[in-house]
Amino acid sequence: MKTTTLATLLALALSSFAFADEKKKDDHDHDHEHIIAGPTGGRMITEVEPHAEFFVNADNKIEIRFFNHDNELVAPAGQTVSVIMGERSKPTKLAFAQEGDKLISDQAIPDGNLLPTVVQIKVGADAKTVTERFNLNLSVCPTCEYKEYACICDHEHEHDHDHGNEKAKEKKK
Repeated sequence: MKTTTLATLLALALSSFAFADEKKKDDHDHDHEHIIAGPTGGRMITEVEPHAEFFVNADNKIEIRFFNHDNELVAPAGQTVSVIMGERSKPTKLAFAQEGDKLISDQAIPDGNLLPTVVQIKVGADAKTVTERFNLNLSVCPTCEYKEYACICDHEHEHDHDHGNEKAKEKKK
């Protein structure tokens, strides 16, 4: 009886190590995020419908545009957006107002690069708030020519993955 119990426990322990090893391999292949560049060269936030494009303009203000699945511009209609970015001890909070076909931040982003950024979007009064977190890196990617926060390249792997960004690459050329 003790031998059977011990053998069962040993088999369970070995299978959990094998599962953990397989999970680690799977995480490597699929856990990295796949950034999609928007029509104006910003970062697409696809967790909301319509999708939102986060774009830093020449005045260092953030523009949010909404696009349907065909990348056609959809005018803002009741969406609310807020952004918190920068140092944790002194974060910058941005509010947004509609300006034509987009929402634009009430102030410029803080100076610096690699700014921790939290974007919150609520598409309607009864909708759940969607939160997107990333580091806002304003450097230009040498490969795809987007800013790094919207870069569609896979810098961590030797092989190229464009993950459906053929239109965005063609538009940049």
